[in-house]
Amino acid sequence: MSKSEKASAKTVFVCQECGRESLKWEGRCPDCQQWNTFVEMKVKTSVATSRPLNPLSPPQELSSVEIESTQRMPLPIAEFNRVLGGGLVAGSMVLISGDPGIGKSTLLLQASATMAQKGNRVVYVTGEETASQIKLRAERLKIEGTGLFIIADTDLEAVLGQIEQISPGMVVVDSIQTVYSPDMEATPGSISQVRECTVRLMQWAKSSGVAVFIAGHVTKEGAIAGPRVLEHIVDVVLYLEGEPFSAYRLLRSVKNRFGSTNEVGVFEMKEQGMAEVANPSQAFLSQRGAGTVGSAVVSTIEGSRPLLVEIQALTTVTSFGQPRRTANGVDFNRLLLVAAVLTKRAGLKLGNQDIMVNVIGGLRVSEPAADLGMALAIASSCCDQEVIPQVVAVGEIGLSGEIRKVSQLERRLGEAARLGFTKCIVPKTGDKINNVKDIEIIPVGSVREAIAAGLVGRR
Repeated sequence: MSKSEKASAKTVFVCQECGRESLKWEGRCPDCQQWNTFVEMKVKTSVATSRPLNPLSPPQELSSVEIESTQRMPLPIAEFNRVLGGGLVAGSMVLISGDPGIGKSTLLLQASATMAQKGNRVVYVTGEETASQIKLRAERLKIEGTGLFIIADTDLEAVLGQIEQISPGMVVVDSIQTVYSPDMEATPGSISQVRECTVRLMQWAKSSGVAVFIAGHVTKEGAIAGPRVLEHIVDVVLYLEGEPFSAYRLLRSVKNRFGSTNEVGVFEMKEQGMAEVANPSQAFLSQRGAGTVGSAVVSTIEGSRPLLVEIQALTTVTSFGQPRRTANGVDFNRLLLVAAVLTKRAGLKLGNQDIMVNVIGGLRVSEPAADLGMALAIASSCCDQEVIPQVVAVGEIGLSGEIRKVSQLERRLGEAARLGFTKCIVPKTGDKINNVKDIEIIPVGSVREAIAAGLVGRR
């Protein structure tokens, strides 16, 4: 090694969880607080030289920049389009992540096939399977594959060279943890390789104007492997969520530079792959029985879409000294808040009760507007009285037991009326509600009033 090469190479320790670099080894990462995650790596640093300006991108005044007429490329999958904000932006990079076996590869293969059927060449880069294995899955999904090119390779430079010869309209890399750059000495899947390959793909996407999808694995905590590296580089971050034993899958947007965040697309896993759910509210309530104790329906907003979901609760005398609280699909802290308010303000004796709350269908409800529905379900189970049929509850519960107003109330009521619900318990705010028909509005000011109005035979 020459003297100049020695000067341009250095050894650093890189955390494999968050990407923090350190000049010395550390047992615990100061950023992510994980133990034994630092790995020694050699990093080549370039010598500072004068770099010529890129003649292809001179300075432009914003008022003189022209927007291309075809800035978005719609996908033939409506639920996918909703999450993306209306379609793919040319030169964008989309990261889709989820638990193993949740359906990421299936959804990406279906999206690639539908784009190829529209006359766009699509390249599917796989580092986890062979071309014959992809073909077997395509036959199960009834995909012919015309216009869809499979590249089973992990060398990023070789892959980009083959892609440029095809000139596609969309590229899928499954997964980013399997590809590697030969310029890096780190092993594939390491934080340095993931960061380098993602940056290289981003540069290629911006220069070529081709939209790129990359699939990313998640850690045991549910975060994308190397999250602070990937999420800041890409344009769009999508999570594919769902319970392991549920057929429904939720495609959630948590970052989108070209559209709204927190949008949700609903799919159902079938034998032929991922099928769109045109009416999610009806699907989530399809198995709800009449006269069920401990069940309440709430109207929640996911992105720009109102959804009706069923919240079930079960209370039983604890067999241990400390009662347990179990939350599945709702925030655990919100459950503790609602249980404390019901005990203090509504007079329910929950101090010796185990409380279990579950959202049907695998959906996660995080907004406070579901507090009132959760409270009705818990009160229904505790008092062994069913919630009045065809009632929807909407409202946030305060610490003093008051019911606070929520946003987009008219849209929530409209969705409830469309599905045949005739009553809705809402906060007493004094605001006039317009454009809502065929549903009786029951305003309440406290959680005690809501329980009296929502349970059968309760006064």
